[in-house]
Amino acid sequence: MRADRTKPEMPLDPVGKRVSCGGERATVRYVGHVPPYEGLWIGVEWDNPERGKHDGSHEGMQYFTCRNPKGGSFVRPVKVSFGVDFLTAFYMTYQFSTEKVLSEEISISSKRLEWFAVQERRFESLPSIVLNHCEVNGPGAPGEIRKTTPSIPSSAQKHYLDVQWLDLSGSLVSTWEDVAAITEQLENLEGLQLSVNRISLTSDPWAHLRAFGNLKVLALNTCDITWLQILECAPMWPQLEDLSVENNNITELQRPEGVLETLKCLNLSCNALMQESVCRLSTLPRLEQLDLSSTRLSFVQLEDAAQAGCTAIFPALACLNLDHNNISEVRLLLHAQLEHLWIYGLCFHLMWCVVNELAKIPFLVKLSCRDNKLPSIDGNPNTVNQIIIAKLGQLIYLNNSEINSEERKGAELDYIKLFGEQWLKAGEPGQPSIAFTRQHPRYQTLIDKYGAPDEGELKKQEPFALKNQLLKITFVFPDDTNQKPIEKKLPASMVVQKVKGLLHRLLKVPSSDLRLTYTSHKMLGTEFDMDGDLKTLQFYSIEDGDQVLVRWS
Repeated sequence: MRADRTKPEMPLDPVGKRVSCGGERATVRYVGHVPPYEGLWIGVEWDNPERGKHDGSHEGMQYFTCRNPKGGSFVRPVKVSFGVDFLTAFYMTYQFSTEKVLSEEISISSKRLEWFAVQERRFESLPSIVLNHCEVNGPGAPGEIRKTTPSIPSSAQKHYLDVQWLDLSGSLVSTWEDVAAITEQLENLEGLQLSVNRISLTSDPWAHLRAFGNLKVLALNTCDITWLQILECAPMWPQLEDLSVENNNITELQRPEGVLETLKCLNLSCNALMQESVCRLSTLPRLEQLDLSSTRLSFVQLEDAAQAGCTAIFPALACLNLDHNNISEVRLLLHAQLEHLWIYGLCFHLMWCVVNELAKIPFLVKLSCRDNKLPSIDGNPNTVNQIIIAKLGQLIYLNNSEINSEERKGAELDYIKLFGEQWLKAGEPGQPSIAFTRQHPRYQTLIDKYGAPDEGELKKQEPFALKNQLLKITFVFPDDTNQKPIEKKLPASMVVQKVKGLLHRLLKVPSSDLRLTYTSHKMLGTEFDMDGDLKTLQFYSIEDGDQVLVRWS
């Protein structure tokens, strides 16, 4: 049973309250008449603006305002739910009657908490209350949670006040005062899930220190908040260690001043960050894990950190996630204009400067940098990982895989050979030019470790202009004699899945029905399977002039 089955009366001060209507969440912006219609109407601003119809106006009269021009609606009071108090939602969720709760000791710790999976924690073994999407609107009568909530049987006869984890995601609480009135009655609360809510700022965060004094983990995902609003609330959380603010309205990151100093884990994924502001987090003294995945970053620059007076950049950071970003965006923007190799080389090193910046983080041992399409100067996608390993000497894990000693040695030796020709031309042995050192700050360290490469060991770097990446491929159709061969020029970085998509548009055959093999002009008569949809043409060593054989069921 869920709390949305009750329809309590409208509160005395409904404007600003949160409501549920037709499975959607909204905030009340107006209550009154809307001529020429009779009766009472409630004007709401929807969390999902696509649910609305207007900006709060009707027939030229502005009744309320919305941030989105189509974010508002007028609905009848009977259509909305203002939710229920905490204890009512608790009884309904766990299917307890008031009489039973008052007369018996009931354990609810077996209900697993499913949210904000922090590394190496075991939430399911801790006492928790899960009221996600139960339309909790507040604490109810003062002190009733503390007075009425059942106890958990144990050898020490601990009371239910020892609850450590609370999930109020998708609730109808509208203010931090409402949240604080609940949590202050759960005195040992350590973890709080408040995702998918719209909670207005408090005028006095210091007044709620007692309510959140033991809080260590907080999730505020999809709450439409900014980083500045988070910093304004941060004084309420003096012991906070893990903060997740994924998928919010966070763009510019302001430097934390005197707040969040206990923070160890921060999740900022799925926010469109201003990349130049990322360095402002580098002053957080205890930050160990930082998730910047899917934040549209194309560059990371940490030079500003010194201006904040910190002795080290990200002094405790050990784990960094940069997955699904735009670090190759410079390449995409400039490729159409690049005609000369030296310009491409400059662009190549500009993109790899991101990894050079990460080398400034003293204790970074775990990096995830998938789906960024960092360029490989020799055309081999495996070289990308080797360059990252070689540039970051302290790294232990890359893309969730441990780097063993043999892999590191191989990567560093290949790195020496790959850029050895440039090193030989960059100045006297042991004294490379400033430009080369900026591009390869760890190169001389590797020379000291392994020795200088012989000329015979150097890898010759081929020009990597756009025209040299395009492969002329002929598609042939051995099972369909009526279909003429098709010749296309495709980038070597194109994955098989996209090749099938191209063939689907040309042949009108479902991509899932296509089976591809190829033959090399160097090994005529031998077919090689192309069975990995997410692997590139380059991965299969397909070269200019090869044939791809297309069959379908």
